[in-house]
Amino acid sequence: MTRHFLDVDDLSPDELAEVLALAEEFKSNGSPPELAGQTLAMLFEKPSTRTRLSFETGMTQLGGHAVFMGPDDTHLDHGEPVSDTGRVLSRYVDFVMGRVFDHDCLVEMAEYATVPIINGLSDIAHPCQSLADLLTIQEQFDSFEDLSVAWVGDGNNVLNSFAIAASTVGLDLTIATPEGYEPSNDALLRASDRGRSPVLTNDPEEAVADADVVYTDVWVSMGQEDEREEKLAAFDGFQLNDELLPDSALAMHCLPAHRGEEITGDVLESDRSLSWDQAENRLHAQKALLAYLA
Repeated sequence: MTRHFLDVDDLSPDELAEVLALAEEFKSNGSPPELAGQTLAMLFEKPSTRTRLSFETGMTQLGGHAVFMGPDDTHLDHGEPVSDTGRVLSRYVDFVMGRVFDHDCLVEMAEYATVPIINGLSDIAHPCQSLADLLTIQEQFDSFEDLSVAWVGDGNNVLNSFAIAASTVGLDLTIATPEGYEPSNDALLRASDRGRSPVLTNDPEEAVADADVVYTDVWVSMGQEDEREEKLAAFDGFQLNDELLPDSALAMHCLPAHRGEEITGDVLESDRSLSWDQAENRLHAQKALLAYLA
């Protein structure tokens, strides 16, 4: 049966631990050519820096090959059914990674593809980022036991997946969003099904009070530019700055960052920022995922 990775809970807790252990091994000792002769098709409806470079470099380091296909290079949204794309790509390549606007596009493709479909980002989930986030936290603290993480900001696709990931490994997660900007109910229910329910609040100071790590992301995501002024007003008081970040806590941001909005440049550039480790760990975590799904 073909394995797909559309969100974090496509991996069991044991499988997730196995992928993270493999990522640590690749990062420490290099990547054997496990995917020699194999090809990854990368479908991009949205622009990217980290997603493209990490997947493309990862396939090269594993001995394989990646093919970039931008929004003008495929028939997605240009007349051909997604089901047909999934069928055809399965005849050419060994993996498909999609960075898409609509999550249902990946769901439909997975129904018809006979090779693994990997979610490189959709409107409701970003599971590859969560793999890198967990790897980064594990590196810093050696384990997930007795750790508290606070999310301060928008209940977006990154948070939806991170909530499930945090619950899977046993992190205590407190989420602070303005009213009306909470993560999806579906993600919260799936996180609870993994054994640990996130705590929700509208008070960022309450959320970070006992946090070992404070995580934030942009308030205005791609495609939400028309909501910019409304969101900036709603998120007043949610900026991750020196006043909000506890003295003993580390800061996370998945990038790209809007300095002066959701995070200050001082925090992002400080020695307590894990953002650059998160970015690097996209490479190692995704290599491990590819090798696991092969």
